[in-house]
Amino acid sequence: MEETIPGTQTAQIPQQRGTSLLETAVRYAEERHWDVFPGTWLEAADGVQVCSCGDPACAAPGAHPASADWTSQATGSATVARRMWQQRPTASILLPTGRTFDAIVVPETAGFLALARMRRMELTLGPVTLAPDRRMRFFVLPGAAAKVPELVRKLGWSPVSLDLTALGEGEYVAAPPTRYGTRGPCSGRARPPPRTGGCRTWRS
Repeated sequence: MEETIPGTQTAQIPQQRGTSLLETAVRYAEERHWDVFPGTWLEAADGVQVCSCGDPACAAPGAHPASADWTSQATGSATVARRMWQQRPTASILLPTGRTFDAIVVPETAGFLALARMRRMELTLGPVTLAPDRRMRFFVLPGAAAKVPELVRKLGWSPVSLDLTALGEGEYVAAPPTRYGTRGPCSGRARPPPRTGGCRTWRS
C-alpha cells in the first residue's frame, strides 16, 4: 500500500489487557476513528457458553451482528459507543468494512507468507487479525476490496483457487478482544504467537 489507513500510524489495535469490551470499543472510536457496533454475546446454558442468537449450531458464537439493521447502528462516536456497550457490556465488538477500511481475508498459511514478504519489502502494514477459523483479515484502504479480484486475475491466479475473499461495504469483521465461543478471545500481538486456538492480531 502506498499509504496506510487512518489510525494505523502508531498502535494499530488498542491494547486490551485488563480493559473491558466497553472501554476497548470506545477506544476504537476515539483513538482509531473507526466505526463500531455491538454484536451478539455469549450466554451460559447448562454450563456451556452459547451464542445469544439462540442457534446451537452458530458458526461464529458471540461474534456476529445481533440484528439485521446493524449498519445503521455502527457509530464513530465514542459517546454513543459507550452508551451502547453500557446497555450490553458483554456484546462483541464488530467493525463495519467499506468505511474507514476494507478487509482482505485469506487462509492463515497464505497470510503468514504474505506478512513475511511484506516485511522483507519494508511495506507499511495495517492491522491484521487471525480468528479461530484460521483465516487472516488484512485491513486495507476502503475501496480496495472491489479491486482485489481483478488484480489477482491479472497476476494469473483465481480468487477462488487462492481461497481469498474481500470484505467491503455492507460487511464487517470482529475486533479484538471479541470471543468466538469457547475458542478464545482476540488479542494484540507484535509477532505470531504459539497457536492457542484464539483470535490474534499482529502489528508491524
